[in-house]
Amino acid sequence: MNAAQHYQAPAQLLKDRIILITGAGAGIGRSAALSFAHHGATVILLGKTIAKLEAVYDEIEQAGYPQPAIYPLDLKGATMGDYQDMHDSLAQNFGRLDGLLHNASVLGDRKPIAQSNVDIWQEVMQVNVNAEFMLTKALLPLLEASDSASLIFTSSGVGQQGRAYWGPYAVSKFATMGLMQVLADELANTSNIRVNAINPGATNTDMRRSAYPAEQPTNNPEPEAIMPSYLYLMGADSAELNGQIINAQG
Repeated sequence: MNAAQHYQAPAQLLKDRIILITGAGAGIGRSAALSFAHHGATVILLGKTIAKLEAVYDEIEQAGYPQPAIYPLDLKGATMGDYQDMHDSLAQNFGRLDGLLHNASVLGDRKPIAQSNVDIWQEVMQVNVNAEFMLTKALLPLLEASDSASLIFTSSGVGQQGRAYWGPYAVSKFATMGLMQVLADELANTSNIRVNAINPGATNTDMRRSAYPAEQPTNNPEPEAIMPSYLYLMGADSAELNGQIINAQG
């Protein structure tokens, strides 16, 4: 799958595609929104901080890309009813979804399991796993309305091989990969939706800086540098890929 890391996307790869991105206000989500819009997509920016979403919206507008949309939502407290309301709003305004990037997540605390805070554990599971399940469940009908839809989850190295002190985050990423694989198997050969995951690797983001405070942040690539893999998974050139994990870096 290394070809995805060096993918050169056609200029209009995502022309007329409608793509929702969670955690779109900063970091990888912001870069994905800008990159998808640059390649022709109408992006729906989902996040909890309206000011950050508005800043990304303005960047997209000023660049002359297709007009985006903002959908503020705090995944920590959202209920199934909130996601059904989202479905109804998007159905009315767009009629379908061609892509959904599950990018939002929280780190939680990095402690031994014996010292993990129960409330923080539950918050991490709520945002990183339960919210993904409810959002996906609510929006599947809109993805099914597309001629070819891409559903992308975000993986992590610690979600493929457990590592000490990564507690709730690592476990949540194992669960995310389970959700991706189950969905991919369920939808294979019966749907126009392909389901895959991407492991961004070490990237210069707020979450990475929180996880590794002693690390020199600029030693890691900026989010923009890993966008080829995201474009590959969201575009038509990955139409036959299903149930796979793509590494955005070597």
